[in-house]
Parts: sequence; structure tokens; C-alpha cells
Amino acid sequence: MTMMKQIGVDCRFAEDGTVRVFRINLDQTWISVDQGRQWVDRLGRHVLIMLPDNDAIEICLRSDTMTWQVSLAENQAQHLA
Repeated sequence: MTMMKQIGVDCRFAEDGTVRVFRINLDQTWISVDQGRQWVDRLGRHVLIMLPDNDAIEICLRSDTMTWQVSLAENQAQHLA
């Protein structure tokens, strides 16, 4: 089961529209992250990030709401809680 959760993101946008994510805010806690690839589709801009424990997750800047969301499997959501 996948869960969508709104998150805070500390990032910088480049002139070409790409984004560099520095950290995310999950449940009032800022977490520094490393970044992988990114792409754009009908939902918005997706970015793969790696958490300090080496878990990779996907975040998305939704083009319809201009909010960042993370898509978590149920086991990831429990781990990050």
C-alpha cells in the first residue's frame, strides 16, 4: 500500500527548471538528503532522494497544487514516523 504525504522541502531551482534538494521536513524534523535523478510528468517534477540511512524515496512537486509530496510504502511510513 502506498501513502502520499505532504512535506516541506529546502531546495533551489536552476534557470533551466531543475531543482536541487538539500533537506526535507517530515513530521517537524528536517532531514538532510542526497539527490538522484529527476523528471517531469503530468503530475509534476519528481526527484529521487536518499535519506541518511540509505533509503531511497521519491518526492514530487505537484504542478496542480505546487506542494511537495512524498510517496511512501507502508513500511517506509512506519520507519519514518
